[in-house]
Amino acid sequence: MAAPGASQAQSSGAGDDVAFQTFYTEVKQIEKRDSVLTSKQQIDRLLRPGSSYFNLNPFEVLQIDPDATDEELKKRFRQLSILVHPDKNQDDPDRAQQAFEAVDKAYKLLLDAEQKKRIIDVIHAGKEYVEHMMSQKKKQLKKDGKPTFIEEDDPEVFRQAVYKQTMKLFAELEIKRKEREAKEMHERKRQREEEIETQERAKREREWQKNFEETRDGRVDSWRNFQAKGKTKKEKKNRTFLKPPKVKMEQRE
Repeated sequence: MAAPGASQAQSSGAGDDVAFQTFYTEVKQIEKRDSVLTSKQQIDRLLRPGSSYFNLNPFEVLQIDPDATDEELKKRFRQLSILVHPDKNQDDPDRAQQAFEAVDKAYKLLLDAEQKKRIIDVIHAGKEYVEHMMSQKKKQLKKDGKPTFIEEDDPEVFRQAVYKQTMKLFAELEIKRKEREAKEMHERKRQREEEIETQERAKREREWQKNFEETRDGRVDSWRNFQAKGKTKKEKKNRTFLKPPKVKMEQRE
């Protein structure tokens, strides 16, 4: 006979499985519903207010599950790209082009194995965070002697909570990426300015040296002329004239 604790654990595990299956089924139903949106509806979805952050999650853009195979991913990309392609939406080509670029970018990100892993890690982190917060809420309710049912126990509420938290994580990462890019751009600009200043300084020094060499002979001649003139003046100043000695008259006795 199984121990009471084991029985409860099995029951709890079975309950979690049922809850997960219910959640997963509802998610699939929502995805199926959204996947048949018209071209205009898909364009509106991809360009809705805040799309610069909503579209950071490629799986959200393509409306496909992170566990989808490469073949499923490729098929979904074809379906969605045809729906929003500018050629199929000639009444609104500019917005269609923007939507198509969002779909194309999402697809290319998921083709990169390393990028795909990072994206899935963010999604898992969002789900784990919500589960952790749910656990903390239940513990506090239990400590307070209150029923431990919380709104996130509703699969739809849970799904929305995970979606919001995941979007928040993607947004935070995007903000950090932009800050890092701005910092790197500023550093590159500073280095470039230093390089230009160094080049200008070297250019000025070369020009000065060139002018110095080109005028060397003239300066030497000028110095020699100056020295020669100075020497002439000195010689004139120091020149003495010989005077005949004075003749003493002899006195006769």
